[in-house]
Amino acid sequence: MRILHTGDWHFGKTLEGRSRMREQEDFVDELVRIANEQQADLIMMAGDVYDSVNPPAAAEQLFYEACARLTENGRPLVVISGNHDQPERVASVSPLVARQGITLIGLPVAEPVMVHVSRTGETAKIAALPYPSESRLNELLSAEGKEDELRRAYSGRVGMLMDRLAQGFSPKTVNLAMSHIYVLGGLECDSERPIQVGGAYTVDPSALSIGAQYTALGHLHRPQAVKGDGIIRYSGSPLAYSFSEAGQSKSIMMLDIAPGGVPVMEEVYLSCGRPLVRWKAKSGLEEVYRWLDEGRDAEAYIDLEVSLSESMSIGDIQRLRKSRDGFVHIRPVYPEMEQAEMQHERSGLPVSELFRRFYQRQSGGAEPGDELVQLFLELVEEDAQPKEVEAE
Repeated sequence: MRILHTGDWHFGKTLEGRSRMREQEDFVDELVRIANEQQADLIMMAGDVYDSVNPPAAAEQLFYEACARLTENGRPLVVISGNHDQPERVASVSPLVARQGITLIGLPVAEPVMVHVSRTGETAKIAALPYPSESRLNELLSAEGKEDELRRAYSGRVGMLMDRLAQGFSPKTVNLAMSHIYVLGGLECDSERPIQVGGAYTVDPSALSIGAQYTALGHLHRPQAVKGDGIIRYSGSPLAYSFSEAGQSKSIMMLDIAPGGVPVMEEVYLSCGRPLVRWKAKSGLEEVYRWLDEGRDAEAYIDLEVSLSESMSIGDIQRLRKSRDGFVHIRPVYPEMEQAEMQHERSGLPVSELFRRFYQRQSGGAEPGDELVQLFLELVEEDAQPKEVEAE
């Protein structure tokens, strides 16, 4: 049978207040086209249907339309909830769609999902585990415990659930696993809301050693394989959702699998969505305007860092934004800031002390008040956090 693996749709997500809905609609169009052209027999969606537990109505409608279009020829679809989803919301329409061949799993279940593929006459068994939060697992993990102990406890619990689901595997069936977890060794991006405290709520690859021919994962937005027994892969997100994903190619996975066989895999790249790019203009605004005149990255969202010797005016910022609607961030960088950053890297001084010295230089020796220093530290901490806008 031919299987399509996708995940991390994040319907309803925005980029600093900019709607991505049109891009997500384009993704659904492309996904339906790929599923039909590739003659997919089964689709596995590995979690994060939505970007928040309370998604906008348009996001829910898009998900329902995607489900209907992907299964209109009788093709089965299996969806699990992710850490961004409200599990009961994802599964709430199950009574309406089950006869359509759509399986929606919000909370952990005791039995694998069985899917019969009429074209090949084969049956797939899927050990499907939605995002296993510690509360959903009834796991009492103390925040005061050591990280390695917490991780072993969490990983062990996930392994127990996967083992139980795999009891239904058979040599005569296509045996698959699917979950929405962070597996040790995976590479993260800023747009993935952390699902672990430190490294506590991560899963060791050994927890997935259950005899599955292929393990379909969601949560990490970069398409990638994870080392472990068998084939373990993240499909990645269909769109770049933060500038930490700038330059990443987005894709879905297509698999040919027979009972007892080794999957033949193909990564199918997606063309939908506006690119996210980072511009660093070392030569100032003149360099930025030259890039604009050249039509550089015309359809992209842009994170701009521009080196300046004089202050950037509100007029400069407005002119840039009028010249291209793709500017999301515009950050001027001044020699003093670059010097301070180099001093910080070399000296190891606290950020608060570096700010005090910078303020004294700029103000002719004045001492910044404690409230101003605290405000600066809060802004630095906020800037260091993942850039997510909560439709999430």
